[in-house]
Amino acid sequence: MPQVRGRLTPARPLGDLTWLRVGGPADWLFQPADEADLATFLGALDSSIPVLPMGVGSNLIVRDGGWRGVVIRLGRAFAGIRVEGERVVAGAAALDSRVAMQAAAAGRDLTFLRTIPGAIGGAVRMNAGCYGRYVADALVSVRVVTRDGDVLTLPASNLHLAYRQSDLPPDTVVVEAEFRAEAGAPEALKRRMEEQLAQRDATQPTRERSAGSTFRNPAGHSSTGGPDDSHELKAWRLIDTAGMRGAREGGAEMSAKHPNFLVNAGGATAADLETLGERVRERVAQTHGITLEWEIMRVGEPAP
Repeated sequence: MPQVRGRLTPARPLGDLTWLRVGGPADWLFQPADEADLATFLGALDSSIPVLPMGVGSNLIVRDGGWRGVVIRLGRAFAGIRVEGERVVAGAAALDSRVAMQAAAAGRDLTFLRTIPGAIGGAVRMNAGCYGRYVADALVSVRVVTRDGDVLTLPASNLHLAYRQSDLPPDTVVVEAEFRAEAGAPEALKRRMEEQLAQRDATQPTRERSAGSTFRNPAGHSSTGGPDDSHELKAWRLIDTAGMRGAREGGAEMSAKHPNFLVNAGGATAADLETLGERVRERVAQTHGITLEWEIMRVGEPAP
């Protein structure tokens, strides 16, 4: 491994770094001291070694055998937030909820981020969104470090953001994002976020170990990721009518509260979770003739 100023840990278990609390070890976990440390490390790293950028693990299943390569996890040095007029600039490790709250306090509307689990880096990569707004609607540019160690600032248009996806290479590390946020009265923005939180808590298993929505809605989305309600299909409704609400596999369960949430109900392995997800996909395909696509990232190797 190249010399670093940050922390480089061998054979680091990843389960405690994911919301689902499953997963084997990474060969190496790198927590860079700053952007220069990250760029130097990637530039010197053997090009044959796989690299996986990892946020707070809110949308991730790490398989039980772990990750053969380097996992990069950004820390406090990448969590800054600043509001500059209509622009909000956030580090990739800044929590989505914190960005929404800090922007609202300054009279800027990024309220759609308030209920999205995870950090800004993942939100950009997956074009996260809810309540009719998506990252694509507000993103101006993104700063990244490539697998070769180059530091680039890319306009949002280069990412080709679409429903739950972007063209960012999987081993490119997002370090900062710039948003354009409309003005709003801080108290009104705060009330809106409180209403969104109440709605989320009433309909989703927020007190259980989950990774958010398990499967993508299968059709009816615009190029910016917004829904087209005239012909949109909902993954949760397909799962429900296929009879998979509350289905179990070992310690894994499709939530009875929201059937598109895969939860660790106690002692689940990554294999339990992934096997249950595949059972759901098979049942929905048999019942409705529709193949659901995973929204949760699944990485690494199965246990031997």
